[in-house]
Parts: sequence; structure tokens; C-alpha cells
Amino acid sequence: MRYFIEVSYQGQVYHGWQVQQNASTIQQEINEALGKYCRCSIETVGSGRTDTGVHAVQQFCHVDLLNQLDVSMAIHKINGILPPDIAVINIYQVPDHAHARFDAISRSYEYRISRKKDPFLQHKSYYLRETLDIEEMNEACKFLIGKKDFKCFSRVKTSVDNFICTISQAHWEAHNGRYCFYVSANRFLRGMVRTLVGTLMEIGTGKLTVPQFHAIMKSRDRRAAGRSVPAHGLFLTKIIYPEQLLNPDS
Repeated sequence: MRYFIEVSYQGQVYHGWQVQQNASTIQQEINEALGKYCRCSIETVGSGRTDTGVHAVQQFCHVDLLNQLDVSMAIHKINGILPPDIAVINIYQVPDHAHARFDAISRSYEYRISRKKDPFLQHKSYYLRETLDIEEMNEACKFLIGKKDFKCFSRVKTSVDNFICTISQAHWEAHNGRYCFYVSANRFLRGMVRTLVGTLMEIGTGKLTVPQFHAIMKSRDRRAAGRSVPAHGLFLTKIIYPEQLLNPDS
């Protein structure tokens, strides 16, 4: 039987989500904790990857088990095995055909920037001294909405040959000395959000104009876009599935 496992984590000490040889990853920690609890070898399938240093408020993976879980007991026991910076939030029994990656219909990220140096935020927010022009950056964000080619914001070395994503929301907010970029889409390319933030910040600091931003997107050239901002300000915040998948009685 198949289960979806909802997790959250701080990513600063891990080499991303996906299992790698000779590196500590979040998926590896979850596989090992599940394996100890179930007393068998476990391989999970994630809804997607997060890079080294990226955090997740909400991430999902699925796993196939021979025996039915006592969900409350499993959450309690598995959290007792996991390190303090990874937590199981919930476990859902789902149909055998359900897939954590392919059934996700939307993913949301936030990129958090602090204008005040704060030692308690050093791994959870990007410290920036400069003032950003939120209005100009939000003007550029209007061009992101819809089904478009985002190759210029993707990593150059990638096995992906489809660069089309559908962005449903993209905007900046400023409050209490902090900036935050919010973006949701059906899918994201590797490195896309961090490069998108870096390019929009060039608009916010006056180094780039909105028409130039439009031209960068049309160019499909990664070299034309801005730098990739540091990973520690990025949070995967929400993954949406069809309502019937996680709540079959609704």
C-alpha cells in the first residue's frame, strides 16, 4: 500500500533533497528513519528536488509498504528517529497509482531577504544592505504569469529538454525591514527561482529595466539573466494535489 509523507526541514546542513553517494541528504535521512521504524529497506519518491541549503515548510514523498501504518504512532516514532531539523508533519494513505511528483498540480516558493543583520536569520534569510524598488520588480513580475519558456533562468547543465512552466502567481512584498518574493507554478526548472530572484533584484537596484527583463526572457539565454542568489533564503512552502487524493472523503 502507498503512503504520502508530508515533511518539513531546514536545509542548511544537507546536500539537498535527493540521495547522493558520500553526502548527507534529506531523502537519505527520511529513508533511513522509515527503514528503522518499518524494519525493512525503504526508498521514497519525492515531489521534487530542493538544492543544497534550501528549506521546506512543506515537502511530500511517497513510499510503498507491505503493512498498514498506525499513522499517529508512525509519526511519533519516526520523528523520534529523525534529526531535529527534519520533521514528519502528516502521513496519508493514498491509491496505489498516486505519485508524489507527477500528481502535484502546483508548487510554491518564497525567497526571504532581510535588510537588517540578524544572527538568528543567517541560515534562513539573505542579508541585503541595498533598498529594492518593489514597484518596478512587481511590474516585471506581470510578464512571468502564464505558460512560458523559462530557459534563461534554468541551469545550463541539465538533462531537461522542456523549459515550459506555467506560473500562476509571482510578486514581491516588503514589510518590517524584510523583502519576500512569492511564486507558484505547476513546475520549476533547476535553479529557476534563485536565478529569477537575482535577475529581478537587478531591476530593484536600477541595474536592469523592465523592457530589458522582457528581452532576457525572450532570449532563452542563461548568460543574459542575473546571478543565482544564495540558497539559504529559499523556502519550498506549499505543494498542492487534487483534493480527492489526500482527502478521499471530501
